[in-house]
Amino acid sequence: MGQGTPGGLNRQGGLPGDRKSDDKKEKKFKPAAPPARVGRKQRKQKGPEAASRLPNVTPVTKCKLRLLKLERIKDYLLMEEEFVANQERLKPQEEKAEEDRSKVDDLRGSPMSVGNLEELIDENHAIVSSSVGPEYYVGILSFVDKDQLEPGCAILMHNKVLSVVGLLQDEVDPMVSVMKVEKAPLESYADIGGLDAQIQEIKEAVELPLTHPELYEDIGIKPPKGVILYGEPGTGKTLLAKAVANSTSATFLRVVGSELIQKYLGDGPKLVRELFRVADDLSPSIVFIDEIDAVGTKRYDAHSGGEREIQRTMLELLNQLDGFDSRGDVKVILATNRIESLDPALLRPGRIDRKIEFPLPDIKTRRRIFQIHTSRMTLAEDVNLEEFVMTKDEFSGADIKAICTEAGLLALRERRMKVTHADFKKAKEKVMFKKKEGVPEGLYM
Repeated sequence: MGQGTPGGLNRQGGLPGDRKSDDKKEKKFKPAAPPARVGRKQRKQKGPEAASRLPNVTPVTKCKLRLLKLERIKDYLLMEEEFVANQERLKPQEEKAEEDRSKVDDLRGSPMSVGNLEELIDENHAIVSSSVGPEYYVGILSFVDKDQLEPGCAILMHNKVLSVVGLLQDEVDPMVSVMKVEKAPLESYADIGGLDAQIQEIKEAVELPLTHPELYEDIGIKPPKGVILYGEPGTGKTLLAKAVANSTSATFLRVVGSELIQKYLGDGPKLVRELFRVADDLSPSIVFIDEIDAVGTKRYDAHSGGEREIQRTMLELLNQLDGFDSRGDVKVILATNRIESLDPALLRPGRIDRKIEFPLPDIKTRRRIFQIHTSRMTLAEDVNLEEFVMTKDEFSGADIKAICTEAGLLALRERRMKVTHADFKKAKEKVMFKKKEGVPEGLYM
C-alpha cells in the first residue's frame, strides 16, 4: 500500500470535482464570428447631411425610366387637380348663367309683339305703343342694351305684360327691305321690241336727271319727279321698268300697289313714309310702284273703314310725291292699265310730270318682237314669220312671246329639235282661243 497520493488525489493532479468545473469553462468559450465586411469601418453620418444623402442604386437606366414615368404621372395628377379646382370654382357661375339663359328662353319662347318706343321714363321704365292698341307704361328687362334705346326705335315686347325684351337692330321696316331689288334684272333695252319713243321719254325723265343733273340746271328747269306708264296689258310696261333697273346704278325699289294696303289703321301711310325715307337714304334711287290703281283710285264717300284706309294711304302717297320735303334724287315710276280710274290729283303736273302710253305693237314692232323671241330658237326652213307679223289680229308683246313659247313646247312634245311653221300656227290658234275667253277664232265670221 506503500506510498500513495495523499488526500486521495489522483494522478492528474486534481480532485474529481475540479475536473467538472474545467469542462464547463471549456464549453462556454467559443471562437468569435467572422467580420461582416472587409476593410475599414465607415463612420455613421449624423445630422441633415445623412438625411439628404441618397443611396447608390443600380442599375441606373431602369431607375431613371421609372422616375420619368412617375414624374409624368405626377404632372397629370397636378393638371387634374387644377382642372377639378377650376370646375368647382366656375360651376356656380355657369349654373347662374344657365339659369339666366333659361329664364330668357322661357321669356322669348312665346310670341313677341313688335312696337315702338315712345318715351324713356328712366333706366328701367318706358312708354311703348303698338299698332293694335294704346300706349303702355312698361318695364325694361335687365338684359336689354339700354344704350341703344331711343324714342322712335322698334322694340320687341312681351306678349302678355308688354315689357321691353329686345331691340330690333335694323331700323328699316322688314317689308321695305324686301322691296329693295338686290340683284339687277337681266332684261335690257335691247330685249324690248319697238317702243323707241317710250324708251327715249323714260330716259329723259328718269335716267338723265340722275346721271347728268347739271344739264337741267344749265337750261334752268327742274327735272321731272315721276312718270306713269299706262296701256294695254302685256305691252311692256313692267319690262321697261326692269330695263331701267338693269341700265342704271341707282337703288331700285319695287312695290306692288296692293302691298301698301295694310290691315290696321295707320300702317299703310306709315309704310309709304318708310318707303320714301329709305329711298331718300339710299339715293340716288328709283321707286317703281306697279298696279298703282290698287290705291290710287278716285276718291268718293267711303262707307267702310277699309275704303277710308285706302284713301288715307293714297293721301300719304300724294304728300310724299309733292309735299314740303324735296324728293331730291328719288324718281318715281308708276304703272297701270286702268289710267281712267286714277285720281286726278295723282296725275297732275308736279307729281307725275310725264305720262307714257304703251299702245299695241304695230307691224314694225311685231317684227322686232318676233325677231327677239325667235333669235335663240332652232327654226325649220318652212317657217314664215311674216304671216304672223302681217295678221290682222291684235297681238300684244306678251301674246307674241306666248306664241313662240307654245310653238317650242309643241315641237318638244313630238321629240323634234326644230320648230316648224305648223307649230307656230297651232300655237297662234291656242293663244288667241285663250285670249278671247274660249271663243274659237272665226266662229262668227
